[in-house]
Amino acid sequence: MTTTTKMIGQAIKRREDPKLITGQGQFLDDVKLTGMLHAVVVRSPYAHATIKGIDASKALALPGVVAVFTGEDMSDINPLPCAWAAGKVDNNLNTPRALAVGKAMHVGDGVALVVAEDRYIARDAADLVEVDYEPLAVVVDAKKATEPGAPQLHENAPSNIVMDWECGDREKTDAAIAAAEVTVREQIVNQRLIPTPMETRGSVARYEPATGEFTVWMTSQAPHVMRLLLAAFVFGIPETSVRCISPNIGGGFGQKIFVYADMAFTMWAARKLGRPVKFVEDRAENYQSSTHGRDHITDVEIAGTRDGRITGLRIDTLANLGGYLSTIAPGIPTTLYGRITTGVYKIPAAHCRVRGVYTNTAMVDAYRGAGRPEASYLIERMVDRFAAEIGMDPAEVRRRNFIPPEDFPYSNGMGLLPYDSGNYGPALDRALQIVGYDALRAEQAEARKQGRYLGIGLSSYVEICGVAPSAWIGLPGEGWGAGLWESANVRVHLTGKVVVTTGSLPHGQGLETTFAQIVADELGVPYDDVVVEWGDTSGTPFGFGTYGSRSLAVGGTAIVKTVAKVREKAKLLAAHMLEARVEDIVWEDGKAFVKGSPDQVKTLGDIALQAAVAYSLPEGMEPSLDETTYYDPPNCTFPFGTHVAVVDIDADTGAVSLRRYVAVDDVGTVINPLIVDGQLHGGIAQGVAQALTEGAIYDDDGQLVTGSLLEYAVPKASLFPQFETDRTVTRSPVNPLGVKGAGEAGTIASAQAVMNAVIDALQPFGVKHLQMPATSERVWNAMHGGTRGARS
Repeated sequence: MTTTTKMIGQAIKRREDPKLITGQGQFLDDVKLTGMLHAVVVRSPYAHATIKGIDASKALALPGVVAVFTGEDMSDINPLPCAWAAGKVDNNLNTPRALAVGKAMHVGDGVALVVAEDRYIARDAADLVEVDYEPLAVVVDAKKATEPGAPQLHENAPSNIVMDWECGDREKTDAAIAAAEVTVREQIVNQRLIPTPMETRGSVARYEPATGEFTVWMTSQAPHVMRLLLAAFVFGIPETSVRCISPNIGGGFGQKIFVYADMAFTMWAARKLGRPVKFVEDRAENYQSSTHGRDHITDVEIAGTRDGRITGLRIDTLANLGGYLSTIAPGIPTTLYGRITTGVYKIPAAHCRVRGVYTNTAMVDAYRGAGRPEASYLIERMVDRFAAEIGMDPAEVRRRNFIPPEDFPYSNGMGLLPYDSGNYGPALDRALQIVGYDALRAEQAEARKQGRYLGIGLSSYVEICGVAPSAWIGLPGEGWGAGLWESANVRVHLTGKVVVTTGSLPHGQGLETTFAQIVADELGVPYDDVVVEWGDTSGTPFGFGTYGSRSLAVGGTAIVKTVAKVREKAKLLAAHMLEARVEDIVWEDGKAFVKGSPDQVKTLGDIALQAAVAYSLPEGMEPSLDETTYYDPPNCTFPFGTHVAVVDIDADTGAVSLRRYVAVDDVGTVINPLIVDGQLHGGIAQGVAQALTEGAIYDDDGQLVTGSLLEYAVPKASLFPQFETDRTVTRSPVNPLGVKGAGEAGTIASAQAVMNAVIDALQPFGVKHLQMPATSERVWNAMHGGTRGARS
C-alpha cells in the first residue's frame, strides 16, 4: 500500500531559499517599530585606558538627540554573564558590562551610548561626545601577557591567567615521551580569525510599561538562552518578562551565539525612554567588538617508534580570550579542544594543559568548529611532522594509528564521553583513491627534478557534535552546569497539515527543509504538508539553539520522538474509530487501516478532525494531536573523514595555488545530500581561508590592523577549485536517525590538509613547519631560508 516517496536521502532544494534570494527575508534591520529610536556607541580608540570623564553636552545640543548614557547610568543592571565556566574560572571571571565603567579593555570597547531620532543624527552626535582617557600599558599577545612585567589587566587574574586546566595523564605521558625512540617538538600558532558573517549583529528592544515586559529582536543563534541570561542574570527579572525573537539571520558561524552588550543597553534604554530602541553595528564595529575565534599558541611534543606507532602526546596551550570573557569562552579551549586533541588515533598516553589568558583584544569565543578545528589542526600537523621524522608516508602513519572499528565505543583517556562509532580506514582509502595518490606522488617526484613544487596534504579528523548530554555538559567545571537538551512540538491541524516548532534555529543550515523531510517520512505525509516554525520564545518550546553541529542529532531527534508520540496517539484513535484492536492497526503513508483490510482506512486528517472535535474519543484520551518532547541524548556524536589537498607553489613568488581538494566525510545517515555538500563546501572554504589568507592582526598598541574588509583577507571564489566530495556512512548508535552532524566538518578538516600540502611542497627546502596563513611572503621567505616564514 506504500505510495509516498521517501524523503530522507533525497537531494531536494532548500525551501528557505526562494524567500531569501528574492529579498523577501525578514532580517533584524528590517524591523521598524512606531516611535523607534536609534542608538550608536561611542567606542574607545585605546586598547587599555582609564576613563577619567565623559562630556556629552555638545552631543545633547544636536537637534534630534534624545539622550546620551554612560556605564554609570546603567549601574542598576549586572555585567553580562559567562555561562560556561569550564576550567574553574569562577574566581577569575571578568565579563563586559552594557557599557564600560572606569576602564576600557580593548579598542572598540563601548563607553557611551547616543540615542537619537535616526541613526545618522546618532552617529554625528557620537563624534561630539568628548571622553577624557588616560592610556595604560597594552598587551595583545597571550604569551607576553603571562610574562613578568606584563600589564595586569584584572586584579583577580594574576599574570592575566583566566584558568589553568588540564586533561589526560601527565605522569604517564611524561614517561612515554622520555622512553620513546622518536620525539618531535613544535610550536604551533592557530591564528586569530574574525567570523565575518554577511549580516552584522544588532538588537531592537521594546518595553511595555503596563506589563513590565520586554520584546527583543536579536541576531541570535539561541534566543531562548538569551532570554534566560538577560532576564535572570543581567536584569534580575522573571524570564516570562522577556520575549526574544530571532528573525532571519545572515550567517552566524558561532559569533551570534552569545550575550552582547547591545542586547542589554537597548533593553535598558527602551525602558528608560519609553520608546523602542534599535542598534545595528557596522562592519568596523563587528570586527572590533564582536567575538573573534581561535588564537592559540601551543608547544607540543609527539613521540613514537621508528615503525610508525605513536606512543605519546604532550600539549601546552595558551589560549587568548581577549579583554573580557564571552558567554562560553572558557569552554572552547578546554572541553571542546583539549579533550579531543588525540583525534582519530589510538594514543596510549596523552596530556593537555590549557591556560586561558586575558589580553587587550576583542573577546574570543566559538567560531565555526569551536575548539575542534584547533585540536584537529594540532594533531594532524604533528602526525605529518612525525611521519617526516621517521621517513614514512603520512598516509601509512595514519593508517597504523587509527582507532580500530572493534574498539568503539572508544574512550580516548582525555575525559571525553566515548566516541560513538567510527571506521576511519575506508574514508582514508576512498580519499586516496579519488585523488589518485600514488600517481600524484610519482608526479611530485618528477616535478621536483624540474624545479616545480607540488604538495599533497592529508587530514584525517574526528569531531564532537550533538553537544548536549546532561551527563557531560551538565557536570560542574565541565560545561555550564546544565544539559543542552533540545525541544520539539508537533501538532496536526484539523485538515491534516502538520506544524513543527523547534528550539533549534536555522541560519543557513537548511533546517526547515531537513526537518520537514524527517516529519514527512516519520508520519507518512506529503513533504509540502509540513511547516517548520522557529525563532520566537513565545511560540516555541524552550530550546538551546543551533551551534556545535547539534541541530539534526539533537533537535532532529526531538522531532522524531515527538512524531512517534503523535503517530501512536493517532493509531489509538484510529482503532477506536475503526472499532478494531490497536495492535491490528497499521500506519502507512499517513493513514491508519486494519491489518488485512486496507479498505478500512482513516487518514491523518480524519483522525486529527476527530481528535479536535473530541465528541467520541477513547476513555482517558485528551483532545488534539499535539505532542512535545524534550530530548537529552546519552552521548555526543562523532563525525569523521579524510580530506586531501593538492597545491602548487610558484618558485618565483611563493604563491600557493590550490589545485585539487578531495573530501570524504562520514556524517552518519544523510538526510539531504545537497544540503550536506553545501555545508561541507562552506566549511572547507573557511578552513582553506585560514590556511592561506585570513588572520586578525593587532599592533603593539592594541590597534586592530585588519579592521575592515580592505585589510582582513576573506577568500575570493578564485582561491578554490571545484571541491570533490564523497562519503562513507557509519550510523551513530546514539540517536534513531543514525545522524552525526555536518555543519562544521569542512572547517575542522581543511586548514591542516592545505598546510600539510604546502609544507610537503616545501620539503626540498628543508622546511619542517610553517605558521598560518601561508601567504606568498611567508612561503617565499621559507623557500629562501628566512626565519620569518617558518616560525612566525
